[in-house]
Amino acid sequence: MSLAADVERVARLAATLAGPDATVSGVVPTEPRPGAPVYLCSFDGADGSRGWLAVREDGSPVADRLEVRAAVSIAGLCELAEDVAGGGELDALIERLEEIRRTESPPGIEDAVTAARELLAVLGEPPQLATPERLDAIGAATRRLERELDPSGASAFSLAMRSGQVAVSELQREVEAGYLLPLD
Repeated sequence: MSLAADVERVARLAATLAGPDATVSGVVPTEPRPGAPVYLCSFDGADGSRGWLAVREDGSPVADRLEVRAAVSIAGLCELAEDVAGGGELDALIERLEEIRRTESPPGIEDAVTAARELLAVLGEPPQLATPERLDAIGAATRRLERELDPSGASAFSLAMRSGQVAVSELQREVEAGYLLPLD
């Protein structure tokens, strides 16, 4: 079964857990530990409130606080990495690099274009499973691109990831505050 089909299936299962006044508004597939997928589901209430629930593959809710935190953390970090990889505008960067290759053809441009396209392939199309391995792959592909563009430059990606830790912590607090079940 494809990941997209899994997400749809889990959304249907999660909808039965939230009650009639809540609508599933999002599902983020994560796998903080190998072989233990957790789907982070957001729910919009009829009153405009947002609730959260993490569910396993079989649709059972996760009540362990540490397991929920791990899922939220890897989901937030992967989303942040996807957003800032390649400067956040990877398609535009590739287009610009291609233009430079056609018009100026400076040394190393082929390697830069290749690195940008490899990063694009790592990012792929949604949905993607948020895992530590995915986060590492995005980081490695982004760093390769950064080195091709400026071999001696600091990593803008690393700086953005460090700065984004605050947003990931905020997401963690939001999820825990709006969790639909008591957490152990």
